[in-house]
Amino acid sequence: MTIKLFCNAIIKFVLGIILVGLLLFLPAGTVQYPNGWLLMGVLFVPMFVAGIVMMFKNPQLLSKRLNAKEQQSEQSLVIKLSGLMFVVGFVLAGLDFRFGWLSLPKTVPYIAAAIFLIAYLLYAEVLRENTYLSRTIEVQENQKVIDTGLYGIVRHPMYSVTIILFLTMPLMLGSILSFVVFLFYPLIIAKRIKNEKQVLETELDGYADYKKKVKYRLIPYIW
Repeated sequence: MTIKLFCNAIIKFVLGIILVGLLLFLPAGTVQYPNGWLLMGVLFVPMFVAGIVMMFKNPQLLSKRLNAKEQQSEQSLVIKLSGLMFVVGFVLAGLDFRFGWLSLPKTVPYIAAAIFLIAYLLYAEVLRENTYLSRTIEVQENQKVIDTGLYGIVRHPMYSVTIILFLTMPLMLGSILSFVVFLFYPLIIAKRIKNEKQVLETELDGYADYKKKVKYRLIPYIW
């Protein structure tokens, strides 16, 4: 663990809290937005715990997860589209609460929060299984194909889990309009996978055989 990595992680974590808070509570026109606080707690508390665990057990993985600078222009576009989705979705959720446009039943946010936490456990399992995971599309030195655990079910379990995580966020906020915006995320991920597949097939030894063994990309028996 280095001081530089620790400071980088803390700064990005705090900036994330500030940014999400601004995107939610400013449009809502108040900090008395219960679903906004629900999302903040469910999102950032597990993130903090996961960051601490990686800091001490696998700082290299944490460093890779903090690096979001894509070298490929096509993937850079995917990152920008994802960012735009979050901005529009969160702002709409705040406005939805403020003006009472299309609210969901009060039980939905809590059910969504429970699903989010279960999905976060799966997210942690993916990180445990594959220490080569980074936020950018790249093949690292000495990287090997992982074909056990969740990787024995679908080729991209991280993306499968993030779809669940992201689609539960607007439900936690109680906003139908925000949920409609977040429905674009599976399409964004499909574009990312298409480019990532080309990189892995070209640069990662054994990936062609892995594709034959595990046929489904995101959802078993569907795609």
